[in-house]
Amino acid sequence: MYPLVRSVLFRSSAENAHHFAIRSLRLLPAIPGLSRIVENCSTVKSKRIGRTVWGIYFPNPVGLAAGLDKNGEVFPEMGLLGFGFVEIGTVTPRPQEGNPLPRLFRVVEDEAIINRMGFNNVGVEQMIDNIKKGRKRYGGNVILGGNIGKNKDTANESAEKDYLTCFEALYPYVDYFVVNVSSPNTPNLRALQDKEPLTRLLMDLKSAVNKKPRSKPILLKIAPDLTNEQLDDIIEIANTAAIDGLVATNTTISREGLSISREAIEQIGAGGVSGHPLTQRSTEIVRYLSARTSKPIIAVGGIMTVEDALEKFRAGATLIQLYSGFIYKGPKLIKDINKALLNQCSAPCEVK
Repeated sequence: MYPLVRSVLFRSSAENAHHFAIRSLRLLPAIPGLSRIVENCSTVKSKRIGRTVWGIYFPNPVGLAAGLDKNGEVFPEMGLLGFGFVEIGTVTPRPQEGNPLPRLFRVVEDEAIINRMGFNNVGVEQMIDNIKKGRKRYGGNVILGGNIGKNKDTANESAEKDYLTCFEALYPYVDYFVVNVSSPNTPNLRALQDKEPLTRLLMDLKSAVNKKPRSKPILLKIAPDLTNEQLDDIIEIANTAAIDGLVATNTTISREGLSISREAIEQIGAGGVSGHPLTQRSTEIVRYLSARTSKPIIAVGGIMTVEDALEKFRAGATLIQLYSGFIYKGPKLIKDINKALLNQCSAPCEVK
């Protein structure tokens, strides 16, 4: 059925299709019995594929990456489609419109997406309201990650305040946090990946966690464009700040792997590439990191097939996330990955 849905969605611009899909998912509760039917058709329910990470039980290890449910509007519905957890955001303290349109593009020939959204979101206070409404619709069973960032007009020297504002506001409502300093679409944001500012930011966030009565994990999302030396620095920083895990990777500024013409690439312009062109590089980074740290890694980037997912796990991922693969392949990809994992598992997976 999804190929038909996709053919309809792909007739409009990528961003218009995105908004239409969000609105359509919100209709699920309005049709009696439909939510239950969707859940029964989409989910693989077995404790053998569930896993406990950071003391959190994930019913399955396939999550939705940040960027699709930016404002926390449809995370319960994403759970019904089979995701074991949902990461919302990136959210900033204040609402912002993001970059000018058009800013989201499909490259169908390469099963890729290019975006320069620029952290468009409704702001942390409205996101909290959306989370409360979502929990009320379906209860509190969806594992929720909060991906946090800074406003575009906040100088890097003051970035810590923005991250801490989002962290404090969201703390009662999400299960884990992801610090996003690796998006290529906010000017100078990636400079926060440098050793000194990143160490300071992460240590401030961990200090804030340590003051809470209940600890929640802090993860760092990294770019796929880092050198091995920079990845070594990331591992050192993660150890120094005692953060809980890594998310590898964000979108890439590279245009390698795109088969479209140079003219077509230039016409699209700036932005981060996700999807199939990122598959190999993101797996390389997961493998490099997992060989050098015992911290859990959420792998994201170019998971377009079941084999792509299994390769991420073989490379050392603890959990995985979909974005472009979900856009191109639909909910069936989630179910097929979980069925493949079920066939491989003999017992539940326990991960510290």
